[in-house]
Amino acid sequence: MINKRLLIKNLLAHNDENSFYDKKRKIDISHKEGKAKFLKHICALSNSNPKNNSYIVIGVEDEDNNIIGVDFFDDSKIQNLINAYLTNPPIVQYENIPFPHLLDDKVVGLVTIRPIDEITSLRKNIWKYYGGAVFFRDGSMSMPKVFDIEIKDVNSKIVQAIESHAQNNIKHTLDGVIDFMNKRQDYNPTYKVFKEYFVLCWAGQEKIVKNETFFSRVDIELINEQVRLFYSTLDEVSISHDENRFKIVEYVNLGLHKTSKYYPLEETIIYFENNASYNITTSLLFKPPQFDKKILHHIYNANNAILDKLEKGIALRNNEMIDLINLPETYLICYFNDFDDAMDKLTDAKPYLKKEGDDVYNNYKESIRILRKVKYS
Repeated sequence: MINKRLLIKNLLAHNDENSFYDKKRKIDISHKEGKAKFLKHICALSNSNPKNNSYIVIGVEDEDNNIIGVDFFDDSKIQNLINAYLTNPPIVQYENIPFPHLLDDKVVGLVTIRPIDEITSLRKNIWKYYGGAVFFRDGSMSMPKVFDIEIKDVNSKIVQAIESHAQNNIKHTLDGVIDFMNKRQDYNPTYKVFKEYFVLCWAGQEKIVKNETFFSRVDIELINEQVRLFYSTLDEVSISHDENRFKIVEYVNLGLHKTSKYYPLEETIIYFENNASYNITTSLLFKPPQFDKKILHHIYNANNAILDKLEKGIALRNNEMIDLINLPETYLICYFNDFDDAMDKLTDAKPYLKKEGDDVYNNYKESIRILRKVKYS
């Protein structure tokens, strides 16, 4: 089993960006441009490596390989995005890899691209790239090319060597468990061994509501691979497990005028097999709450007025500052109730919300995360 933290270190230590490996400071697939560039790199790496995995490491400075990290990214719907925009899509996995020196809410993103030995192309137009375009890696660049060429397998032995040097061992596993337990002392850390092989650690603040146990500030890691499976500071989560599986049900808190309710968002189940393998399934449970349209029109117009003030640099009144904190959530609710341009408004508000502090900006990121899950399901 590959220790993904070691794999990232090996990629950074021994290779510049090349035809099987790319690194990014960050990616942003919430906008067309960022989405298009990400798809271009996936397409190019897949086409240039028909016989081996290729990788994108996210959260690294380009000049000196300094690991600075990015926000935890929920990958459960990224394959749906790939399938929607690419013909002959490769199998793509996005994993969140914790590093000890990073803040709790930061990880390194590792994108693994597994080719299917077919030419991958864009299925339809996106941003400035045309449907039918085919990309290959030219050194460290992803370039459009004709594909009536023979693709030589030049990377398989190199990638195999890098992966073999990243294999896990008992010391890495024990160190990982101890590190997790020490770092999460405030949130009741625990662990469980599945199938005498897999070690799963988790921690969270426990809360009992109507005889049901929920957790917030949840952190879940598969220690064998050094992969963070789940991280949240906002959501409520229920956790259950038996000898063969570990189940997480994620809830979101939505509402208007200080009246809110928990809605099931997504169920994730990790199945551990007897052959030292595991698989993860996710199911969307979310049913958008519906509210009175007259009330929503009032809130929507108030949000637009706040956004207009932010764009013009006009100071907000005290009551508007309170509405600003809830603006991402209320725009999201409006979108779920057929205000189609509500999310465009929220996207326009991003740079202004970022300036208003962590509370407002974290609410923005949470709303975008929920939207992404719902949109690609």
